[in-house]
Amino acid sequence: MSQKLLVVEDELSISTLLQFNLEQAGFQVITAMDGKSGLEKAENENPDLIILDLMLPEMDGLEVCKELRLRKLNFPILMLTAKDDEFDKVLGLELGADDYMTKPFSPREVVARVKAILRRTVISNETEENKNHSEHLKIGEVDIYPENYEAYFKGKALELTPKEFELLVYLARNKGRVLSREQLLSAVWNYDFVGDTRIVDVHISHLRDKIEINTRKPIYIKTIRGLGYKLEEPQI
Repeated sequence: MSQKLLVVEDELSISTLLQFNLEQAGFQVITAMDGKSGLEKAENENPDLIILDLMLPEMDGLEVCKELRLRKLNFPILMLTAKDDEFDKVLGLELGADDYMTKPFSPREVVARVKAILRRTVISNETEENKNHSEHLKIGEVDIYPENYEAYFKGKALELTPKEFELLVYLARNKGRVLSREQLLSAVWNYDFVGDTRIVDVHISHLRDKIEINTRKPIYIKTIRGLGYKLEEPQI
């Protein structure tokens, strides 16, 4: 059965172009022309991935993204934006989008990004299914149970987006190792091309907000200047 995609885009020409190219690539595509109907279709249709425009009538893309995550609907989200405003891109990622693309874009690149995100999701799910169900990753007061998709800080459950969880697990499995942004982008986002490493920085920042007492002086996720990041046991 082909994977189902939901395209939420109010410009008919762009929506039609995306639908045609994605269907040519073998996907089943459903569409919505505004944020409110997009949210309803996301709940009712259970898509494998959502392509979500930022500027939408009824509800904008940021509101839709936020509402999906509040409702615990963790579909991967590829956000589309015509804006050059860095704030909007960063905010979209912080609200739970997995990736973004700026208009104008190549339909071919959209298809490539969609495939990369879905491939990573499938590989991640298969990997977790094959792992020992007793796996428990512990770093300081952070406890991670990959097979149960659960993480805790000081015994309290962490609310993480899919990409935040994958990033935390990958960092934990490589505890003490310095990982470049490119390594993290490849491992967690599974890009087959050069991606935007700012996505990594945003997700690292969001993880720090959830597991660091003082984000200005992190004791878990350290920045190694000029190299990347590493997760380490806190020296308390």
